[in-house]
Amino acid sequence: MPILENFENEYSSDHLQQLNHALQSGMFVQVRMMLNELPAADVAHFLESTPPKERNILWRLINTEREGQVLQFLDDEIRNEYAAQMEPAELAAATRDLEVDDQADILGDLPDKIVKEVLASMRVQDRHRIEHALSYSENSAGGLMNTDVVTVRPLVTIEVVLRYIRMKGELPPTTDSIYVVDSEDRFIGSIALSTLITSQPEQTVDEVLDKNIQAIPIDLPDDDVARLFERRDLISAPVIDSDEKLAGRITIDDVVDVIIEDADHSLMSMAGLDENDDTFAPVFTSARRRAVWLGINLVTVMLAAVVIGIFEHTIAAVTALAILLPIVPSMGGIAGTQTLTLVIRGMSIGHISSNNFRWLMMKELGVSILNGLLWALVVGLTVFLWFNFVQYSEYALLLGLTIAGAMVTNLVAGATLGAVLPVIMTKMKIDPALSGGVVLTTVTDMIGFFAFLGLATVFFA
Repeated sequence: MPILENFENEYSSDHLQQLNHALQSGMFVQVRMMLNELPAADVAHFLESTPPKERNILWRLINTEREGQVLQFLDDEIRNEYAAQMEPAELAAATRDLEVDDQADILGDLPDKIVKEVLASMRVQDRHRIEHALSYSENSAGGLMNTDVVTVRPLVTIEVVLRYIRMKGELPPTTDSIYVVDSEDRFIGSIALSTLITSQPEQTVDEVLDKNIQAIPIDLPDDDVARLFERRDLISAPVIDSDEKLAGRITIDDVVDVIIEDADHSLMSMAGLDENDDTFAPVFTSARRRAVWLGINLVTVMLAAVVIGIFEHTIAAVTALAILLPIVPSMGGIAGTQTLTLVIRGMSIGHISSNNFRWLMMKELGVSILNGLLWALVVGLTVFLWFNFVQYSEYALLLGLTIAGAMVTNLVAGATLGAVLPVIMTKMKIDPALSGGVVLTTVTDMIGFFAFLGLATVFFA
């Protein structure tokens, strides 16, 4: 796998350099040829890796019939920008050959006025299919599914099914099974293609179909869909509506997109960024987005400063406290972040529930106590030795005891908060990946400062 990744990175880097060199040299004919010989996914990658001015030139050099293919692979922000610039009829023509779920993804993020104009320019049958797909949340099984499926009845023979498939000429992409439905389109089961071609022609579908296939409810959240695919090693899966009628199917390529988006979301949210932010967005656009998060962080830092201000007389009396002040909140914040990350991940992959949360909470509490005692001993002894033998402070012993006590307190508090915050935020419909870190850091800073300076006030009073 690393060899493949290195090859892909070198391949992308080489082609990107060649495109940039040809673009800077004004060799637009060569650039057009290179762009239109590459797979659509690679073209989208090159567009995302290029600053806006050059990107716009590259987009105009893409053949019109390939625009829809490239759009489906672009990040939402860039895709919406180019899709909004296209005429409704042009966008409808560009996306006509895409799968329904990909068409819905492209149209779903555009303004309603543009979507209505695009739908109005489509053929009636295509319009109804896309309107049906757009009626579901993009973060649900209905938003992921494709309605292009092959269905058969249970009482027909294998020979009839094979003849039917040959008459169709081709199967939808990523088809690994044929779905079996009754006369009212209720899902019964499926037949793997491997079973279909190895069964006797005179056998009926009902004799060889797999009735143990569990269909996915149409309103199931997309992250739950991804977990089902991971646990069951699925390539595709049927989707049913509330009446158990077959509504469509979800394929592995769409699930991979969900997994990548969730990973990007978790990573970017920790910095207050959106996973769809354009890397090469204009300066003022990026500055505006980040200013909000910086402002929130400033408020939290000021709250911590207020706690320090409460004990200014203690700090003035024992100046050595100012030197040691950053240690306790930093250790508590790290311990809390470790637990917070563990719990958020456990919740996202379905490992944590109300049945096992209490056990996890006690386990994290035990870990924090052990680490708290260990590092309290290390830091407390270090502070005592340093101030006793290097600076010859009369407060060496009390300083060691103060920081040791505060260390245990804040590590336990940090671990407890790290476990509880994601659960509370989830119940409040707040994304813990987005704001959990900020809340945790603020609270552990305040508890750390309060514990350290509060103990110091007691010991040095």
